[in-house]
Amino acid sequence: MLAQLNRLIVIAILCATLIACDSDTVGSLVGGSNDVIVSMVYGSEKQEWLEPLVAEYNAAKHETADGSTIVIEADAMGSIEAIDAILSGQIQPVVWSPASSVYLPVAEARWQEQYGTDLAVKTPPDLVLSPVVIAMWQPMAEALGWPNEPLGWSDISELAISEEGWEAYGYPEWGEFKFGHTHPDFSNSGLVAILAQAYAGAGKQRGLTADDLLNPDLTEFMEQVESSIIHYGSSTGFFADTMFNRGPSYLSATVMYENLVVAQETKRLSGESAQTPVVAIYPKEGTFWTNNPYVILNADWVSDAQKEAAEAFETYLLDRPQQERAVALGFRPADPAIPLGSPLDTDHGVDPDQPQTVLEVPSADVIENTQYLWRQAKRPVDLALVVDTSGSMSGDKISTARNSLVAFINQLSNRDRVQIVLFDSSVSVLSPLTPLADKREDMVRRVSGIIEGGDTSLYDATLEAYQQIEENGDPEHIRAVVVLSDGEDTSSLRSWQDVLQEIGTNGEEGGNAIKIFTIAFGDGADTTVLQQMAEPTGGKQFTGDPATIDAVYAEIALFF
Repeated sequence: MLAQLNRLIVIAILCATLIACDSDTVGSLVGGSNDVIVSMVYGSEKQEWLEPLVAEYNAAKHETADGSTIVIEADAMGSIEAIDAILSGQIQPVVWSPASSVYLPVAEARWQEQYGTDLAVKTPPDLVLSPVVIAMWQPMAEALGWPNEPLGWSDISELAISEEGWEAYGYPEWGEFKFGHTHPDFSNSGLVAILAQAYAGAGKQRGLTADDLLNPDLTEFMEQVESSIIHYGSSTGFFADTMFNRGPSYLSATVMYENLVVAQETKRLSGESAQTPVVAIYPKEGTFWTNNPYVILNADWVSDAQKEAAEAFETYLLDRPQQERAVALGFRPADPAIPLGSPLDTDHGVDPDQPQTVLEVPSADVIENTQYLWRQAKRPVDLALVVDTSGSMSGDKISTARNSLVAFINQLSNRDRVQIVLFDSSVSVLSPLTPLADKREDMVRRVSGIIEGGDTSLYDATLEAYQQIEENGDPEHIRAVVVLSDGEDTSSLRSWQDVLQEIGTNGEEGGNAIKIFTIAFGDGADTTVLQQMAEPTGGKQFTGDPATIDAVYAEIALFF
Protein backbone atom coordinates (compact mmCIF):
# COMPACT_ATOMS: atom_id res chain seq x y z
CA MET A 1 0.00 0.00 0.00
CA LEU A 2 2.85 2.41 0.80
CA ALA A 3 4.46 1.78 -2.58
CA GLN A 4 1.12 2.28 -4.34
CA LEU A 5 0.56 5.59 -2.51
CA ASN A 6 4.10 6.61 -3.40
CA ARG A 7 3.39 5.92 -7.06
CA LEU A 8 0.11 7.80 -7.12
CA ILE A 9 1.68 10.92 -5.63
CA VAL A 10 4.51 10.93 -8.14
CA ILE A 11 2.12 10.23 -11.04
CA ALA A 12 -0.17 13.10 -10.09
CA ILE A 13 2.67 15.59 -9.99
CA LEU A 14 4.30 14.26 -13.14
CA CYS A 15 1.03 14.69 -14.97
CA ALA A 16 0.56 18.20 -13.61
CA THR A 17 4.04 18.98 -14.88
CA LEU A 18 3.23 17.56 -18.31
CA ILE A 19 0.07 19.65 -18.52
CA ALA A 20 2.08 22.77 -17.73
CA CYS A 21 4.65 22.06 -20.44
CA ASP A 22 4.77 23.53 -23.95
CA SER A 23 3.30 22.25 -27.19
CA ASP A 24 5.90 19.52 -27.58
CA THR A 25 4.68 17.58 -24.55
CA VAL A 26 2.86 14.27 -24.38
CA GLY A 27 -0.71 14.41 -25.57
CA SER A 28 -0.37 17.81 -27.23
CA LEU A 29 -3.03 18.44 -29.82
CA VAL A 30 -1.11 21.19 -31.57
CA GLY A 31 -0.61 20.49 -35.26
CA GLY A 32 -2.00 21.14 -38.68
CA SER A 33 -5.39 19.85 -39.73
CA ASN A 34 -3.72 17.07 -41.75
CA ASP A 35 -1.25 16.07 -39.02
CA VAL A 36 -1.31 12.71 -37.29
CA ILE A 37 0.09 13.19 -33.79
CA VAL A 38 1.96 10.22 -32.31
CA SER A 39 2.64 10.92 -28.63
CA MET A 40 5.28 8.71 -27.07
CA VAL A 41 6.63 8.27 -23.54
CA TYR A 42 9.99 6.56 -23.27
CA GLY A 43 12.71 5.68 -20.79
CA SER A 44 15.27 8.47 -20.51
CA GLU A 45 18.24 6.10 -20.92
CA LYS A 46 17.81 6.41 -24.72
CA GLN A 47 17.12 10.15 -24.83
CA GLU A 48 20.48 11.05 -26.36
CA TRP A 49 19.73 8.69 -29.26
CA LEU A 50 16.01 9.30 -29.66
CA GLU A 51 15.67 13.07 -29.24
CA PRO A 52 17.60 14.11 -32.38
CA LEU A 53 15.92 11.36 -34.41
CA VAL A 54 12.48 12.71 -33.49
CA ALA A 55 13.51 16.19 -34.61
CA GLU A 56 14.92 14.91 -37.89
CA TYR A 57 11.90 12.70 -38.57
CA ASN A 58 9.48 15.58 -38.00
CA ALA A 59 11.56 17.91 -40.17
CA ALA A 60 11.37 15.43 -43.06
CA LYS A 61 7.55 15.55 -42.93
CA HIS A 62 6.87 11.86 -43.42
CA GLU A 63 3.30 11.01 -44.43
CA THR A 64 0.74 8.27 -43.91
CA ALA A 65 -0.89 6.50 -46.87
CA ASP A 66 -3.61 9.16 -47.14
CA GLY A 67 -1.08 12.01 -47.22
CA SER A 68 -1.35 13.16 -43.60
CA THR A 69 1.87 14.46 -42.04
CA ILE A 70 3.25 12.39 -39.17
CA VAL A 71 4.27 14.39 -36.09
CA ILE A 72 6.11 12.57 -33.27
CA GLU A 73 5.90 14.09 -29.80
CA ALA A 74 8.20 12.18 -27.45
CA ASP A 75 8.81 12.76 -23.74
CA ALA A 76 11.13 10.98 -21.33
CA MET A 77 9.50 9.44 -18.27
CA GLY A 78 10.43 6.66 -15.88
CA SER A 79 9.39 3.27 -17.21
CA ILE A 80 7.17 2.27 -14.30
CA GLU A 81 5.85 5.79 -13.61
CA ALA A 82 4.73 5.98 -17.23
CA ILE A 83 2.61 2.83 -17.23
CA ASP A 84 1.14 3.81 -13.86
CA ALA A 85 0.13 7.15 -15.35
CA ILE A 86 -1.33 5.48 -18.44
CA LEU A 87 -3.37 2.99 -16.42
CA SER A 88 -4.68 5.73 -14.14
CA GLY A 89 -5.87 7.69 -17.18
CA GLN A 90 -3.62 10.64 -16.48
CA ILE A 91 -1.88 10.43 -19.86
CA GLN A 92 -2.93 8.79 -23.11
CA PRO A 93 0.09 8.27 -25.36
CA VAL A 94 0.11 6.22 -28.53
CA VAL A 95 3.46 4.56 -27.76
CA TRP A 96 5.08 3.49 -24.50
CA SER A 97 8.76 2.51 -24.72
CA PRO A 98 10.11 1.46 -21.31
CA ALA A 99 13.75 0.63 -20.70
CA SER A 100 13.13 -3.11 -20.86
CA SER A 101 10.50 -5.82 -21.09
CA VAL A 102 11.08 -6.83 -17.47
CA TYR A 103 8.00 -4.97 -16.22
CA LEU A 104 5.80 -5.95 -19.20
CA PRO A 105 4.26 -9.00 -17.45
CA VAL A 106 3.01 -6.76 -14.62
CA ALA A 107 1.84 -4.08 -17.06
CA GLU A 108 0.07 -6.69 -19.20
CA ALA A 109 -1.71 -8.21 -16.20
CA ARG A 110 -2.85 -4.81 -14.96
CA TRP A 111 -3.99 -3.78 -18.46
CA GLN A 112 -5.93 -7.03 -18.95
CA GLU A 113 -7.63 -6.54 -15.59
CA GLN A 114 -8.58 -2.95 -16.40
CA TYR A 115 -9.47 -3.15 -20.11
CA GLY A 116 -9.91 -6.86 -20.88
CA THR A 117 -7.65 -6.62 -23.93
CA ASP A 118 -3.99 -7.09 -24.80
CA LEU A 119 -1.66 -4.23 -23.90
CA ALA A 120 -0.08 -3.90 -27.35
CA VAL A 121 -1.54 -4.00 -30.87
CA LYS A 122 1.26 -6.42 -31.83
CA THR A 123 4.37 -8.00 -30.34
CA PRO A 124 6.61 -5.04 -29.41
CA PRO A 125 9.94 -5.00 -31.25
CA ASP A 126 13.19 -4.10 -29.50
CA LEU A 127 14.59 -0.68 -30.46
CA VAL A 128 18.12 -0.83 -29.02
CA LEU A 129 19.79 -3.08 -26.47
CA SER A 130 22.05 -2.61 -23.47
CA PRO A 131 22.74 -5.19 -20.76
CA VAL A 132 22.29 -4.23 -17.12
CA VAL A 133 25.72 -4.25 -15.47
CA ILE A 134 27.43 -3.48 -12.20
CA ALA A 135 29.65 -0.49 -12.92
CA MET A 136 32.77 -0.55 -10.74
CA TRP A 137 36.00 1.44 -10.65
CA GLN A 138 38.64 -0.56 -12.51
CA PRO A 139 41.18 -0.71 -9.62
CA MET A 140 38.46 -2.06 -7.32
CA ALA A 141 37.33 -4.61 -9.89
CA GLU A 142 40.94 -5.71 -10.36
CA ALA A 143 41.30 -6.13 -6.59
CA LEU A 144 38.41 -8.63 -6.78
CA GLY A 145 40.08 -10.56 -9.61
CA TRP A 146 38.66 -8.85 -12.70
CA PRO A 147 39.07 -9.54 -15.60
CA ASN A 148 40.44 -13.04 -14.98
CA GLU A 149 37.84 -14.06 -12.40
CA PRO A 150 34.10 -13.85 -13.10
CA LEU A 151 32.39 -11.59 -10.58
CA GLY A 152 28.78 -11.29 -9.50
CA TRP A 153 26.21 -10.84 -6.78
CA SER A 154 27.92 -13.30 -4.43
CA ASP A 155 31.01 -11.06 -4.44
CA ILE A 156 28.85 -8.00 -3.77
CA SER A 157 27.18 -9.82 -0.87
CA GLU A 158 30.52 -10.85 0.63
CA LEU A 159 31.92 -7.33 0.37
CA ALA A 160 28.74 -5.79 1.76
CA ILE A 161 28.87 -7.70 5.05
CA SER A 162 32.64 -7.66 5.47
CA GLU A 163 33.73 -5.77 8.59
CA GLU A 164 37.13 -5.22 6.98
CA GLY A 165 35.73 -3.88 3.72
CA TRP A 166 38.41 -3.22 1.12
CA GLU A 167 41.13 -3.80 3.75
CA ALA A 168 40.53 -7.54 3.25
CA TYR A 169 41.79 -7.09 -0.31
CA GLY A 170 44.83 -5.04 0.69
CA TYR A 171 43.36 -1.56 0.22
CA PRO A 172 42.37 -0.16 3.63
CA GLU A 173 42.42 3.37 2.19
CA TRP A 174 39.28 2.56 0.19
CA GLY A 175 37.25 2.08 3.38
CA GLU A 176 33.89 0.31 3.30
CA PHE A 177 32.24 -1.07 0.19
CA LYS A 178 29.57 1.39 -0.96
CA PHE A 179 26.87 0.24 -3.36
CA GLY A 180 23.89 1.82 -5.06
CA HIS A 181 20.85 1.04 -7.18
CA THR A 182 17.62 2.87 -7.90
CA HIS A 183 14.23 2.35 -6.28
CA PRO A 184 12.69 -0.84 -7.73
CA ASP A 185 9.11 0.43 -7.42
CA PHE A 186 9.87 3.21 -9.90
CA SER A 187 13.00 2.45 -11.88
CA ASN A 188 13.74 -0.35 -14.33
CA SER A 189 17.38 -0.71 -13.26
CA GLY A 190 16.36 -0.97 -9.61
CA LEU A 191 13.76 -3.62 -10.41
CA VAL A 192 16.28 -5.56 -12.47
CA ALA A 193 18.79 -5.34 -9.60
CA ILE A 194 16.50 -6.99 -7.06
CA LEU A 195 15.27 -9.63 -9.54
CA ALA A 196 18.89 -10.52 -10.28
CA GLN A 197 19.57 -10.71 -6.53
CA ALA A 198 16.58 -13.03 -6.11
CA TYR A 199 17.78 -15.31 -8.89
CA ALA A 200 21.31 -15.36 -7.43
CA GLY A 201 19.97 -16.09 -3.95
CA ALA A 202 17.85 -18.94 -5.32
CA GLY A 203 20.71 -20.32 -7.41
CA LYS A 204 18.65 -20.17 -10.60
CA GLN A 205 18.77 -18.54 -14.03
CA ARG A 206 15.15 -19.21 -14.95
CA GLY A 207 11.95 -20.51 -13.40
CA LEU A 208 11.99 -18.24 -10.33
CA THR A 209 8.85 -18.93 -8.29
CA ALA A 210 6.96 -17.34 -5.43
CA ASP A 211 8.00 -20.30 -3.24
CA ASP A 212 11.68 -19.50 -3.93
CA LEU A 213 11.11 -16.06 -2.44
CA LEU A 214 9.96 -17.63 0.85
CA ASN A 215 13.36 -19.25 1.42
CA PRO A 216 15.05 -17.59 4.44
CA ASP A 217 18.45 -18.03 2.79
CA LEU A 218 17.32 -15.93 -0.19
CA THR A 219 15.99 -13.24 2.14
CA GLU A 220 19.29 -13.20 4.02
CA PHE A 221 21.22 -12.94 0.75
CA MET A 222 19.18 -9.92 -0.34
CA GLU A 223 19.56 -8.30 3.08
CA GLN A 224 23.33 -8.73 2.82
CA VAL A 225 23.54 -7.08 -0.60
CA GLU A 226 21.20 -4.27 0.42
CA SER A 227 23.20 -3.58 3.59
CA SER A 228 25.86 -1.79 1.52
CA ILE A 229 23.41 0.56 -0.21
CA ILE A 230 24.23 4.22 0.45
CA HIS A 231 20.75 5.29 -0.70
CA TYR A 232 18.21 4.55 -3.42
CA GLY A 233 16.74 6.99 -5.96
CA SER A 234 14.46 7.38 -8.96
CA SER A 235 17.05 7.89 -11.69
CA THR A 236 19.79 5.62 -13.02
CA GLY A 237 21.29 8.72 -14.60
CA PHE A 238 21.54 10.42 -11.18
CA PHE A 239 23.59 7.53 -9.83
CA ALA A 240 25.81 7.54 -12.91
CA ASP A 241 26.38 11.29 -12.79
CA THR A 242 27.02 11.32 -9.05
CA MET A 243 29.34 8.32 -9.09
CA PHE A 244 31.37 9.61 -12.02
CA ASN A 245 31.57 13.15 -10.62
CA ARG A 246 32.39 12.27 -7.00
CA GLY A 247 34.58 9.24 -7.49
CA PRO A 248 35.36 6.08 -5.49
CA SER A 249 34.90 7.62 -2.04
CA TYR A 250 31.20 8.16 -2.78
CA LEU A 251 30.34 4.88 -4.51
CA SER A 252 32.35 1.74 -5.11
CA ALA A 253 29.85 0.34 -7.58
CA THR A 254 26.30 0.78 -8.82
CA VAL A 255 23.78 -0.91 -11.07
CA MET A 256 23.40 0.84 -14.42
CA TYR A 257 23.23 0.25 -18.15
CA GLU A 258 26.27 -0.70 -20.22
CA ASN A 259 25.84 2.33 -22.49
CA LEU A 260 26.36 4.65 -19.48
CA VAL A 261 29.74 3.03 -18.82
CA VAL A 262 30.61 3.58 -22.47
CA ALA A 263 29.55 7.23 -22.24
CA GLN A 264 31.74 7.82 -19.17
CA GLU A 265 34.77 6.11 -20.67
CA THR A 266 34.30 8.08 -23.88
CA LYS A 267 34.54 11.28 -21.84
CA ARG A 268 37.59 10.02 -19.97
CA LEU A 269 39.41 8.94 -23.12
CA SER A 270 38.67 12.27 -24.80
CA GLY A 271 39.97 14.23 -21.81
CA GLU A 272 36.55 15.54 -20.72
CA SER A 273 36.82 13.59 -17.45
CA ALA A 274 39.88 13.06 -15.25
CA GLN A 275 38.14 10.32 -13.28
CA THR A 276 39.47 6.82 -12.57
CA PRO A 277 38.58 4.26 -15.29
CA VAL A 278 35.32 2.38 -14.78
CA VAL A 279 34.42 -1.07 -16.08
CA ALA A 280 31.23 -3.05 -16.59
CA ILE A 281 30.83 -6.24 -14.57
CA TYR A 282 28.38 -8.73 -16.08
CA PRO A 283 27.21 -10.75 -13.05
CA LYS A 284 28.29 -14.37 -13.34
CA GLU A 285 24.89 -15.45 -12.01
CA GLY A 286 23.21 -13.71 -14.96
CA THR A 287 21.64 -10.39 -15.85
CA PHE A 288 18.87 -8.86 -17.96
CA TRP A 289 18.82 -6.85 -21.16
CA THR A 290 17.38 -3.40 -21.42
CA ASN A 291 15.79 -4.01 -24.80
CA ASN A 292 13.67 -0.85 -25.04
CA PRO A 293 10.48 -2.38 -26.46
CA TYR A 294 8.31 -0.20 -28.70
CA VAL A 295 4.76 -0.75 -27.41
CA ILE A 296 1.97 0.64 -29.60
CA LEU A 297 -0.88 0.70 -27.12
CA ASN A 298 -4.04 -1.23 -27.86
CA ALA A 299 -6.22 1.56 -26.47
CA ASP A 300 -9.50 3.14 -27.52
CA TRP A 301 -7.81 6.57 -27.62
CA VAL A 302 -5.38 5.36 -30.34
CA SER A 303 -6.83 5.77 -33.85
CA ASP A 304 -6.01 3.61 -36.87
CA ALA A 305 -4.16 6.56 -38.40
CA GLN A 306 -2.02 6.89 -35.26
CA LYS A 307 -1.24 3.17 -35.32
CA GLU A 308 -0.14 3.48 -38.95
CA ALA A 309 2.01 6.51 -38.15
CA ALA A 310 3.52 4.83 -35.08
CA GLU A 311 4.50 1.82 -37.17
CA ALA A 312 6.10 4.11 -39.76
CA PHE A 313 8.24 5.73 -37.04
CA GLU A 314 9.11 2.28 -35.70
CA THR A 315 10.40 1.30 -39.15
CA TYR A 316 12.49 4.46 -39.28
CA LEU A 317 14.08 3.78 -35.86
CA LEU A 318 14.97 0.22 -36.87
CA ASP A 319 16.54 1.21 -40.19
CA ARG A 320 20.30 0.66 -40.34
CA PRO A 321 21.42 4.35 -40.26
CA GLN A 322 19.52 4.99 -37.04
CA GLN A 323 20.76 1.73 -35.52
CA GLU A 324 24.36 2.59 -36.37
CA ARG A 325 23.91 5.92 -34.60
CA ALA A 326 22.80 3.97 -31.51
CA VAL A 327 25.98 1.89 -31.65
CA ALA A 328 28.04 5.09 -31.72
CA LEU A 329 26.38 6.03 -28.41
CA GLY A 330 27.20 2.69 -26.76
CA PHE A 331 23.98 0.77 -27.41
CA ARG A 332 23.79 -2.67 -29.00
CA PRO A 333 21.71 -2.63 -32.22
CA ALA A 334 18.38 -4.45 -32.45
CA ASP A 335 19.57 -5.87 -35.79
CA PRO A 336 22.21 -8.56 -35.09
CA ALA A 337 23.54 -8.14 -38.64
CA ILE A 338 25.01 -4.77 -37.66
CA PRO A 339 28.56 -5.35 -36.40
CA LEU A 340 29.66 -4.23 -32.95
CA GLY A 341 32.65 -1.93 -33.09
CA SER A 342 34.02 0.98 -31.13
CA PRO A 343 32.96 2.23 -28.63
CA LEU A 344 31.59 -1.19 -27.67
CA ASP A 345 35.02 -2.53 -26.76
CA THR A 346 37.36 -3.14 -23.83
CA ASP A 347 38.95 0.29 -24.31
CA HIS A 348 35.61 1.72 -23.17
CA GLY A 349 35.27 -0.62 -20.19
CA VAL A 350 32.83 -3.12 -21.73
CA ASP A 351 32.93 -6.62 -23.21
CA PRO A 352 30.91 -7.12 -26.42
CA ASP A 353 30.99 -10.91 -25.83
CA GLN A 354 28.98 -10.50 -22.62
CA PRO A 355 26.56 -11.23 -21.08
CA GLN A 356 26.99 -14.99 -21.17
CA THR A 357 23.93 -15.71 -19.02
CA VAL A 358 20.62 -13.90 -19.52
CA LEU A 359 17.99 -14.36 -16.83
CA GLU A 360 14.41 -15.26 -17.63
CA VAL A 361 11.81 -12.56 -17.00
CA PRO A 362 9.57 -14.02 -14.27
CA SER A 363 5.79 -13.89 -14.07
CA ALA A 364 3.91 -10.83 -12.86
CA ASP A 365 3.18 -12.26 -9.41
CA VAL A 366 6.85 -13.20 -8.87
CA ILE A 367 7.96 -9.69 -9.88
CA GLU A 368 5.52 -8.08 -7.44
CA ASN A 369 6.46 -10.52 -4.67
CA THR A 370 10.14 -9.70 -5.23
CA GLN A 371 9.34 -6.01 -4.82
CA TYR A 372 7.54 -6.86 -1.56
CA LEU A 373 10.50 -8.94 -0.35
CA TRP A 374 12.86 -6.05 -1.10
CA ARG A 375 10.78 -3.70 1.04
CA GLN A 376 11.35 -6.08 3.97
CA ALA A 377 15.05 -6.56 3.20
CA LYS A 378 16.11 -3.05 2.25
CA ARG A 379 18.31 -0.93 4.47
CA PRO A 380 16.26 1.13 6.97
CA VAL A 381 16.66 4.89 7.28
CA ASP A 382 17.29 7.12 10.30
CA LEU A 383 15.78 10.42 9.22
CA ALA A 384 15.45 13.92 10.66
CA LEU A 385 12.74 16.07 9.06
CA VAL A 386 13.52 19.74 9.64
CA VAL A 387 10.66 22.17 8.96
CA ASP A 388 10.60 25.96 8.84
CA THR A 389 7.65 27.27 10.88
CA SER A 390 8.62 30.95 10.87
CA GLY A 391 6.07 33.68 10.25
CA SER A 392 6.85 33.84 6.53
CA MET A 393 5.38 30.32 6.21
CA SER A 394 1.83 31.60 6.77
CA GLY A 395 -1.07 30.86 4.44
CA ASP A 396 -0.75 28.23 1.71
CA LYS A 397 2.87 27.52 2.59
CA ILE A 398 2.27 26.10 6.06
CA SER A 399 -0.89 24.22 5.09
CA THR A 400 0.69 22.55 2.06
CA ALA A 401 3.89 21.86 4.03
CA ARG A 402 1.84 20.08 6.71
CA ASN A 403 -0.08 17.99 4.17
CA SER A 404 3.00 17.09 2.17
CA LEU A 405 4.93 16.10 5.28
CA VAL A 406 2.10 13.77 6.33
CA ALA A 407 2.13 12.16 2.87
CA PHE A 408 5.91 11.80 3.06
CA ILE A 409 5.74 10.12 6.48
CA ASN A 410 3.15 7.68 5.16
CA GLN A 411 5.56 6.60 2.42
CA LEU A 412 8.18 5.49 4.95
CA SER A 413 8.47 1.98 6.35
CA ASN A 414 7.56 1.00 9.91
CA ARG A 415 11.21 -0.08 10.27
CA ASP A 416 12.45 3.45 9.62
CA ARG A 417 13.29 5.76 12.52
CA VAL A 418 12.13 9.35 12.20
CA GLN A 419 12.40 12.57 14.17
CA ILE A 420 10.89 15.98 13.44
CA VAL A 421 12.65 19.26 14.22
CA LEU A 422 10.78 22.57 13.91
CA PHE A 423 12.37 25.98 13.80
CA ASP A 424 11.26 29.60 14.00
CA SER A 425 13.01 31.97 16.41
CA SER A 426 14.14 28.88 18.27
CA VAL A 427 14.49 25.13 17.63
CA SER A 428 12.21 22.45 19.06
CA VAL A 429 12.01 18.67 18.63
CA LEU A 430 8.44 17.70 17.83
CA SER A 431 9.26 13.98 17.87
CA PRO A 432 12.50 12.17 18.82
CA LEU A 433 14.33 9.61 16.70
CA THR A 434 12.32 6.44 17.29
CA PRO A 435 10.78 3.71 15.06
CA LEU A 436 7.89 4.94 12.97
CA ALA A 437 5.90 1.81 13.74
CA ASP A 438 5.52 2.96 17.35
CA LYS A 439 4.28 6.46 16.60
CA ARG A 440 3.00 6.88 13.03
CA GLU A 441 -0.51 8.02 14.00
CA ASP A 442 0.75 10.27 16.77
CA MET A 443 3.33 11.85 14.49
CA VAL A 444 0.70 12.53 11.81
CA ARG A 445 -1.50 14.25 14.40
CA ARG A 446 1.40 16.37 15.65
CA VAL A 447 2.44 17.40 12.15
CA SER A 448 -1.15 18.31 11.29
CA GLY A 449 -1.15 20.78 14.18
CA ILE A 450 2.01 22.71 13.24
CA ILE A 451 1.53 26.49 13.31
CA GLU A 452 3.76 29.31 12.07
CA GLY A 453 5.28 32.40 13.72
CA GLY A 454 8.59 34.04 14.61
CA ASP A 455 11.95 34.38 12.87
CA THR A 456 14.17 31.86 11.05
CA SER A 457 16.83 29.80 12.88
CA LEU A 458 17.85 27.73 9.87
CA TYR A 459 21.48 27.15 10.83
CA ASP A 460 20.72 26.17 14.44
CA ALA A 461 17.99 23.74 13.37
CA THR A 462 20.12 22.09 10.67
CA LEU A 463 23.06 21.63 13.03
CA GLU A 464 20.79 20.32 15.81
CA ALA A 465 19.23 17.72 13.51
CA TYR A 466 22.55 16.75 11.91
CA GLN A 467 24.28 16.29 15.26
CA GLN A 468 21.39 14.26 16.70
CA ILE A 469 21.43 11.90 13.70
CA GLU A 470 25.21 11.65 14.05
CA GLU A 471 24.93 10.86 17.77
CA ASN A 472 21.80 8.70 17.85
CA GLY A 473 21.58 7.30 14.31
CA ASP A 474 22.56 3.73 13.54
CA PRO A 475 25.60 3.57 11.19
CA GLU A 476 24.07 0.39 9.74
CA HIS A 477 21.11 2.47 8.51
CA ILE A 478 20.90 5.08 5.79
CA ARG A 479 21.17 8.36 7.73
CA ALA A 480 19.72 11.56 6.36
CA VAL A 481 18.38 15.03 7.14
CA VAL A 482 15.65 16.70 5.05
CA VAL A 483 15.45 20.48 5.50
CA LEU A 484 12.58 22.67 4.25
CA SER A 485 12.94 26.45 4.48
CA ASP A 486 11.34 29.45 2.77
CA GLY A 487 13.77 32.18 3.80
CA GLU A 488 17.19 33.29 4.90
CA ASP A 489 18.47 32.71 8.41
CA THR A 490 17.63 35.63 10.70
CA SER A 491 18.03 34.43 14.29
CA SER A 492 20.50 31.52 14.68
CA LEU A 493 23.06 31.59 17.45
CA ARG A 494 25.45 29.55 15.31
CA SER A 495 26.90 30.70 12.03
CA TRP A 496 26.89 29.42 8.48
CA GLN A 497 30.59 28.61 8.95
CA ASP A 498 29.64 26.33 11.86
CA VAL A 499 27.31 24.40 9.55
CA LEU A 500 29.91 24.09 6.80
CA GLN A 501 32.59 22.95 9.24
CA GLU A 502 30.36 20.23 10.69
CA ILE A 503 29.31 18.96 7.28
CA GLY A 504 32.82 19.23 5.88
CA THR A 505 34.30 17.25 8.76
CA ASN A 506 31.88 14.35 8.37
CA GLY A 507 30.87 14.53 4.72
CA GLU A 508 33.17 11.86 3.24
CA GLU A 509 32.08 13.20 -0.17
CA GLY A 510 28.75 11.42 0.37
CA GLY A 511 29.17 7.66 0.66
CA ASN A 512 27.96 6.35 4.00
CA ALA A 513 27.96 9.80 5.60
CA ILE A 514 24.79 11.56 6.74
CA LYS A 515 23.10 13.01 3.69
CA ILE A 516 21.30 16.32 3.65
CA PHE A 517 18.43 16.96 1.26
CA THR A 518 17.19 20.53 1.16
CA ILE A 519 14.01 22.12 -0.17
CA ALA A 520 13.99 25.79 -1.13
CA PHE A 521 10.30 26.51 -0.54
CA GLY A 522 9.14 29.55 -2.49
CA ASP A 523 10.87 32.60 -3.94
CA GLY A 524 12.38 33.85 -0.66
CA ALA A 525 14.41 30.73 0.13
CA ASP A 526 18.20 30.97 0.29
CA THR A 527 18.95 28.51 -2.51
CA THR A 528 22.71 29.10 -2.38
CA VAL A 529 22.96 28.12 1.27
CA LEU A 530 20.61 25.16 0.86
CA GLN A 531 22.60 23.87 -2.09
CA GLN A 532 25.87 24.21 -0.18
CA MET A 533 24.33 22.20 2.65
CA ALA A 534 23.28 19.32 0.41
CA GLU A 535 26.03 18.83 -2.14
CA PRO A 536 29.01 18.02 0.14
CA THR A 537 27.05 15.16 1.71
CA GLY A 538 25.93 13.48 -1.50
CA GLY A 539 22.40 14.75 -1.01
CA LYS A 540 20.47 17.00 -3.34
CA GLN A 541 18.87 20.43 -3.31
CA PHE A 542 15.28 20.78 -4.53
CA THR A 543 13.10 23.78 -5.30
CA GLY A 544 9.39 23.72 -4.51
CA ASP A 545 6.30 25.79 -3.89
CA PRO A 546 2.79 25.01 -2.64
CA ALA A 547 1.86 23.56 -6.05
CA THR A 548 4.86 21.22 -6.34
CA ILE A 549 5.90 20.35 -2.80
CA ASP A 550 4.14 16.97 -2.90
CA ALA A 551 6.29 15.98 -5.88
CA VAL A 552 9.48 17.14 -4.15
CA TYR A 553 8.83 15.12 -1.00
CA ALA A 554 7.80 12.12 -3.13
CA GLU A 555 11.08 12.23 -5.04
CA ILE A 556 13.11 12.54 -1.85
CA ALA A 557 11.25 9.53 -0.42
CA LEU A 558 12.58 7.41 -3.31
CA PHE A 559 16.10 7.78 -1.91
CA PHE A 560 15.00 5.71 1.08
